[in-house]
Amino acid sequence: MSNPNDYTVGWICAIEPEYLAAQICLDEKHPMLNHQPSIKDTNTYTLGKISNHNVVIACLPDGANGLSSATNVATNMLRSFPNVTIGLTVGIGGGAPTSEKGIRLGDIVVSSPRDGKGGVFQYDFGKMIQEQDLRTTGFLNRPPTALLAAIMSLNVDYRRKPGTLEAAINRILEKEEEELKEKLSRPDASADILYRSNFVHPKDEDALCSENCVTDPSNTVSRPERTKRPHSPVVHYGLIASANQLMMDALRRDELAKMGVLCFEMEAAGLMNDFPCLVVRGIRDYSDSHKNNDWQGYAALAAAVYTKDLLSRIPPAAVENEKKIVDVISGIKEDINQLVHWKEEEKNKTTSDQLTCIDYISEQEDIFNTRQDGTGRWLLDAPEVHIR
Repeated sequence: MSNPNDYTVGWICAIEPEYLAAQICLDEKHPMLNHQPSIKDTNTYTLGKISNHNVVIACLPDGANGLSSATNVATNMLRSFPNVTIGLTVGIGGGAPTSEKGIRLGDIVVSSPRDGKGGVFQYDFGKMIQEQDLRTTGFLNRPPTALLAAIMSLNVDYRRKPGTLEAAINRILEKEEEELKEKLSRPDASADILYRSNFVHPKDEDALCSENCVTDPSNTVSRPERTKRPHSPVVHYGLIASANQLMMDALRRDELAKMGVLCFEMEAAGLMNDFPCLVVRGIRDYSDSHKNNDWQGYAALAAAVYTKDLLSRIPPAAVENEKKIVDVISGIKEDINQLVHWKEEEKNKTTSDQLTCIDYISEQEDIFNTRQDGTGRWLLDAPEVHIR
């Protein structure tokens, strides 16, 4: 039977295609637990090994996407697997393409600290609509140093050998049955269409883009083809925006893209305070009203294969040197409690300093009553002072 204490990597998914992609990336699959270590844990786990790391994978309950569901899954995982040190949330997201950042469907976005931000920030979608402005309400904690170091190493490897990721994806697909292979394979480049930001999908949700949107070329954005390795996903590093609902507004997407956002998703912000992790997202759409599932399977697989490559770059000793996530969270909560205590003490001191038993009004009246006529006149009459 598997021992929960042996698992140091926690991998969280949101939907079935992401869970499937994670499982087929395991080098070994371990037996299930006979019983949950915690009676409060409602998660279902897949256990296995990637490279030299024991990995526990959990998925959100069916139909329960969003911040609170992600929080519950992460909390339960850490309760049952207390030695998890590396946190990952891996799956699909919506891209924020710009002329500078040529994000395409099937590409990968990895949360990476930028400008003092931890790589993922939560924004208040409702306030953004009402006030026409972005309101950030929190930042995801930075991933462990071992992960950040591995990201740098893997990025260099991909630059030196540009076909590495594409080859890794193909090796995974070759081992699967034809039906599954077809579901997870990369769609044709003709299925990667970016519509103009002011062109909205017909209100009929069942209307297909292939029949209603793409027929007029003026509705689409012309982009240069990728001539070098057109079937290989490009990995982008930077900010991921997270909220409790889908981003389906291309105009607002563009506003946030100007601030450096590369991708939108729905779960990572729910892990802010409970599961410091790296967020990896395969791009399945362009965060606009033209949603479809054509790229969902491939995007999920690309993100999972990248994560598998990443874990293979992390030595087990580096993981052992990192703090367990439960200890990190405990330390954060202690720091917050101390700050609250200091703030309360400062507030009480300020209030007490403002309180006094002296009646300054009556004392001032007494001073005025004892004043003699002509007091201070010598100053006003001095030749050095001229009053007009």
